[in-house]
Amino acid sequence: MDISRSGLYYQPKGISGEDLTLMTLIDRQYLATPFYGARKITACLKSRGQRVNRKHIRRLMRVMELKAIYRRPRTSKPAPGHKIYPYLLSGMKITRPNQVWAADITYIPMARGFLYLVAIIDWYSRYVLSWRLSNTLDAGFCVEALEEALRKGKPEIFNTDQGSQFTGEAFTGLLEQHGIRISMDGKGSYNDNLFIERLWRSVKYEEVYLKAYQDGRDARIGLGNYLRFYNTERLHQTHGYRTPAEVYSAIQVEATNGCMVESLTLGPLRIVGSVLNSAPILS
Repeated sequence: MDISRSGLYYQPKGISGEDLTLMTLIDRQYLATPFYGARKITACLKSRGQRVNRKHIRRLMRVMELKAIYRRPRTSKPAPGHKIYPYLLSGMKITRPNQVWAADITYIPMARGFLYLVAIIDWYSRYVLSWRLSNTLDAGFCVEALEEALRKGKPEIFNTDQGSQFTGEAFTGLLEQHGIRISMDGKGSYNDNLFIERLWRSVKYEEVYLKAYQDGRDARIGLGNYLRFYNTERLHQTHGYRTPAEVYSAIQVEATNGCMVESLTLGPLRIVGSVLNSAPILS
């Protein structure tokens, strides 16, 4: 047709509204039953009148980075070129702040589009040290969150799963530079990041599903307010109804009008490319 190849560009189709609705339903079901894989989640959605098939649900779960949590045989191999670190927390008693930190990524639905949220917490106190939002799963937003967390303290051990965002040189190199021992979830260890999974459940049911964010700006503001509340006001029975900020004694907290107030900077929203139909204002 006498058309230059260099003059043609592929425009990604993006995620349809129907798929975004399904992803929200999948996310809710996964929080309730994280041991369900694509087969059982498909069956659950069908029982609620959704016309879906296993192949479609499996594809959406891959987009959301969701995998069923259960004991698996040692059949998987690490990604080539990535050093896999041993799991250091087996049998360890976590007794103090800054002994172990952990990080994880979760999916955040919006009215039009979705984002990924990474958070770094102190395992003992449940204190959220830093967080970032991004519309892609590159390692950059995880490294930014780690840099901010390290300005508040330094753990003895840092635990993550074996995702590429955490096994890459940018992330592990920063940990090694600060003399932090690296721990990664082992095969068959289905509850390694249990505390941060509990954080995700609280974030989703106490904030995200109640607010139905319209765009990235809404998500950033809403999550910032909630995580401030989680750190400085939400009481934890495990710690005698104290807040994570109170338990994480290194954080400077002051009492104002009977409420705990902390100086916490909102995590910025990183937009790479364009997978959102909205145009949030970036900081």
